Amino acid sequence: MPTDVTGVSIFNQKSTEFEFRPGPVFAQTLLTDEINRATPRTQSALLEAMAERRVSVDGKTYTLKPPFLVIATQNPIDQEGTFPLPEAQLDRFLVRLSLGYPTMDEEARMLKGMQHGHPIDDLQPVAKAEDILAAQAAIRDVHMDDKVRTYILQIVHGSREHEDVLLGGSPRASIALFRTAQAVAAIGGRDFVLPDDVKRMAHPVLAHRLILKPESRLRKRTSALVVKDIVEDVAGGRC
Repeated sequence: MPTDVTGVSIFNQKSTEFEFRPGPVFAQTLLTDEINRATPRTQSALLEAMAERRVSVDGKTYTLKPPFLVIATQNPIDQEGTFPLPEAQLDRFLVRLSLGYPTMDEEARMLKGMQHGHPIDDLQPVAKAEDILAAQAAIRDVHMDDKVRTYILQIVHGSREHEDVLLGGSPRASIALFRTAQAVAAIGGRDFVLPDDVKRMAHPVLAHRLILKPESRLRKRTSALVVKDIVEDVAGGRC
């Protein structure tokens, strides 16, 4: 139920008042495993939290403590007993990544690390909440030239005009591409954004936001191929 995510008000017989018991969404980092196994109604409980960083329950609004981050996993193979994520919810995820299988060396290190226990048992924090907030503020100061900003807009608007796309990227997609390009530049040790930073993040930011036409899906067209076409078209001056 949605209240299993947001929380529920329980009547206290001693105080004769309702007391709100917060749900897991009040964690600063929320991991939702196999999110597509939750019903659409339950998934909708995350919409307000992901977009506005607050939760409304029983007529009261609670502000979530920053930083607030939602991470979700989704099994792309097993579809039995699953529900598709609403477009509005997909649009609220900053990026979508496909991990795939580990390499043989990576899997060997995994087996070695689990020989005497699970590594998560000894997991230690690597940053404080205030460190994350400071990093988020610092990224906003990364310079972006007007030409690079126009490049972002050309890519997003190109997704709305592509012949295979029924619904293209929203303004939230433009903002996401803007912010992630700034983050990539900062991680690279630069205080300015390059077009390659935008190009690198185009697929993770846009692919899950595009809704393709049914006839395009029948022709085996995918969002990944469409994003690749759009980036190439913009680079070639066709958009």
